[in-house]
Amino acid sequence: MDHPASTFERIIKEDRVARESKLWRGSLLDYLEILKKNPTIPKLSHARLYDIIIQRGVAEISASGDGAVKRLYKDEPVKIFNFFKEEFFGIEKTIAQIVRYFHAASLKGEESRQVLYLMGPVGSGKSSLVERLKAGLEASDPFYAIENCPMNEEPLHLIPRHLRKEFEKMIGVHVEGDLCPVCRYRLKEEFGGRYEEVPVVTRVFSKRNRVGVGVVPPVDPNNQDTSVLIGSEDISKLDLYSEGDPRVLDLNGALNVGNRGMVEFIEVFKNETEYLHAMITATQEKVIPAPGRHGMVYVDLCIVAHSNEAEWQKFRADHTNEAILDRIVVIKVPYNLRLSEEVKIYQKIIRNSDFRAHVAPHTLEIASQFAILSRLEPTGKCDLMTKLKLYNGEEVVEKGRTKKIDVRELRDETKREGMSGISTRFIMKALDNALSDNVEGNCINPINVRESLIGMVKEADLPDDTRKQYLEFLQDTLHKEYLEVLEKQITRAFVYSYQEQAEALFQNYLDHAEAFVNKTKVKDKNTREELQPDEGFLKSIEEQIAIIGSAADGFRQEVIAYLWAASRRGDRISYRSYEPLKEAIEKKLMTSVRDISRIITKARTRDEEQTDKYNAMVKNLLENGYCPSCVDVVLKYAANNLWKD
Repeated sequence: MDHPASTFERIIKEDRVARESKLWRGSLLDYLEILKKNPTIPKLSHARLYDIIIQRGVAEISASGDGAVKRLYKDEPVKIFNFFKEEFFGIEKTIAQIVRYFHAASLKGEESRQVLYLMGPVGSGKSSLVERLKAGLEASDPFYAIENCPMNEEPLHLIPRHLRKEFEKMIGVHVEGDLCPVCRYRLKEEFGGRYEEVPVVTRVFSKRNRVGVGVVPPVDPNNQDTSVLIGSEDISKLDLYSEGDPRVLDLNGALNVGNRGMVEFIEVFKNETEYLHAMITATQEKVIPAPGRHGMVYVDLCIVAHSNEAEWQKFRADHTNEAILDRIVVIKVPYNLRLSEEVKIYQKIIRNSDFRAHVAPHTLEIASQFAILSRLEPTGKCDLMTKLKLYNGEEVVEKGRTKKIDVRELRDETKREGMSGISTRFIMKALDNALSDNVEGNCINPINVRESLIGMVKEADLPDDTRKQYLEFLQDTLHKEYLEVLEKQITRAFVYSYQEQAEALFQNYLDHAEAFVNKTKVKDKNTREELQPDEGFLKSIEEQIAIIGSAADGFRQEVIAYLWAASRRGDRISYRSYEPLKEAIEKKLMTSVRDISRIITKARTRDEEQTDKYNAMVKNLLENGYCPSCVDVVLKYAANNLWKD
């Protein structure tokens, strides 16, 4: 076994060798020979970013095999980009718009001369999307640049304009751009105009080293200095050189260091408009002013800006900003509206944090439901809880029928859905608060998280009507929703082999329903005796979802037709296949154990048989993700709220 010190040393050496193997240094002539063999090496910034995204792979969302996703998107050609897949959830269409922008810009269309602007509410993921792009650049292959160029510019800029067409034919690469003032001076003074001898090196994109990645934070309006964007003149050198000498230039502004890559403008419209004028020439003409009297400098960069909607509306309302507005591609980044994806967001945040408490089943679901309810717009077609479930691709059953509401129509009738509401940060604070109130148990559960959210909403600076609506979600809507979930959980814990019993009921129902519909008999599997369909049994299932009287005939026909079509498609048939029947079977099982579960859960003293059943139920709950602390909490909650006398 290696000594730890030798292991550390080996890792360091291997890493150094791997990094040094990617470094290269040569002359422009050597670089041209490389390009002759591989003309895809020189890329403009937008094309580089697009390639980084696409190289990770693309898939159709419909190929996921998830039934909920299929119901939600149907025939919509929504793509999943692996580059974003692990970190972003529920904003597939937003990401598709971002990728479309880079694709169009990589083809040197009008988008290549536009700012990519992400607009959305706080905590919707705008900054995270930009960070992902920057991380993609930093993880990409090194790029070739003129050695010691302050802007790490493309070496092909060294080729004189009168020779460019000839060189372009030879290497198959279009040459775009001009030398910066510093490199132009060095070419003349250091190399005597012999541009073929100018050294070329590989550089690695780095936000920390300010190579190909620039960041512009909001600047104090009373102290806005354009040097943050375009660099400055080194005053200490003015004693040595004249004001027009390129050697006094310090090209270290964000637009300089972001050359060949990207520049991020954080909360872009918090800056004064005059401060943003450099964006106009940087995008449309691909040049920025050099400090002092040094003319214009060519830049190849992608500008990505972001801010909230209020800042955008304020900026857009001023007609004097038309020049900048005309150079912006606006992409909305709304909050996620899919429950399953919202849960994944919190799972990711918890996974990446030092949060080590136990999370009881359905805790994140209840918190996520509150967040999404706050983001939805009312509709006359259904209540908000139903809308939430439909947006999650679920089938909602009402009076024995699946609600036939087109999700696309629900989306189309809304204007700002997802652009306001509770943020992910608010939910994470509630989870932290719930844990701090239960340090001893080291566990968070739906009950203490809901209480934490209620407390935070009461203290938050919200309009009275909004606060009232949020409290109604928490104290009424989600209270009832969780009680339904909890009753199913306890039922499953009481019913031995729940899955098998549900499947047995399902198969039995199918046998009798099919015989009823086809006017045939049912063959007993044990005696092989042919019997009439048991209508009493069929009714005992159907009445669980209010299917009674003449409606039963139509329901049985629907079940058989649906499952027959599903089997023809090759789908696996189970009791979960048809949502109305699934709900009826689950309610039948719940009814069968409701009395015993009610008695045992509420009982202060239990006989031997009840104690055995109670212990078996607790064991089942522990095996299904609960801890001893949260089992105690949820069972007390069930006793006090679920089966009131």
